[in-house]
Amino acid sequence: MRSFVRGAAVWDVECPRRPSPVTGVTMAGFHVHDLETLRIVPYPAVTLLLEFGAGSPVLDCAAGRQQPGSFVAGPGLGSKGAVRARGENIECVQVRLSPVIARAILGTSPADLDGAVVPLGDLWGREASRIRERLGDLSSWQDRFALTDALLARRHEAGPPVDPEVAWAWRRIVVSRGLVRVDGLATEVGWSRKRLWSRFRSQLGLPPKRAVKLVRFDHAAHRLVAGEGAARVAADTGYADQSHLHRDVKAFTGATPATVAGEPFLAVDDIAWPSRGTTA
Repeated sequence: MRSFVRGAAVWDVECPRRPSPVTGVTMAGFHVHDLETLRIVPYPAVTLLLEFGAGSPVLDCAAGRQQPGSFVAGPGLGSKGAVRARGENIECVQVRLSPVIARAILGTSPADLDGAVVPLGDLWGREASRIRERLGDLSSWQDRFALTDALLARRHEAGPPVDPEVAWAWRRIVVSRGLVRVDGLATEVGWSRKRLWSRFRSQLGLPPKRAVKLVRFDHAAHRLVAGEGAARVAADTGYADQSHLHRDVKAFTGATPATVAGEPFLAVDDIAWPSRGTTA
């Protein structure tokens, strides 16, 4: 287990020794003794958080709504800086699910989450409490990862897949780091624009144009965290200019590029997801 330290933030982080057997699943384990208010930065994946410790994470969402405990949220959780996390003595497994496999694993389309943070019990019923108990009974992080992988693999195998054309379009956006022409995606898969937009939105939880912007933002934000200048990042990641990058970062996070560059939520990725990449 490694420790992540950024200012007052100190988190213990553990990673699986082997990749998940389910393509599109990545995860990390966290033990945070005192989580001061943390800005959640949007990420192009479905977030599944499985908490099991004595403490409990709490998300402060829009309109004063609070969400304690395990939860699921669609791609782009935290847009406009609307979600903050806090808590004490938190132990959890955080899973990032590619939108392509999320419908099968969750039992519902990410679109049905409607941009909200949903308690895991609302989707999985008693299975949510059982997985919490089983994770808490284990003393090894690697055993917890193995248990989580087995659960996700079982649900993935039983759940409905997305259309191959939709999966291809998502992966095309990810591989291009958001630099693909959206209007050309329908032509490439041989569908009408209307059909692809409808299927993509209903199965993955966001329209193609939003997906492109989110993937591009994620790549740019991590380069800012790595210490690169905003002008260089803007030029290399497909923005018209530095002002365009500033507007996009502000729209996604409610903060400036300089502020986002210091966000622990992004900086911890080098430890938690060492071979980080947008989940395809």
